[in-house]
Amino acid sequence: MFNFLDERKQAKMQWVQDPSQISVDTRNNVRHEASGHFKNKKKAYLKAEIVELENNSKTKILGLL
Repeated sequence: MFNFLDERKQAKMQWVQDPSQISVDTRNNVRHEASGHFKNKKKAYLKAEIVELENNSKTKILGLL
């Protein structure tokens, strides 16, 4: 996880030092990869939470019957 953050930070620093089109493209690619990674992590976390909530509600309903 921290690799994405470090990579994104490095790309930004490179872009600040040398605002050429290559560094802009590199920065955009790294940002895109990092945001995609974190989006997938968030999606997996939320899916696990939903499954847990569904299981808890089913258990509670079965306990009431």
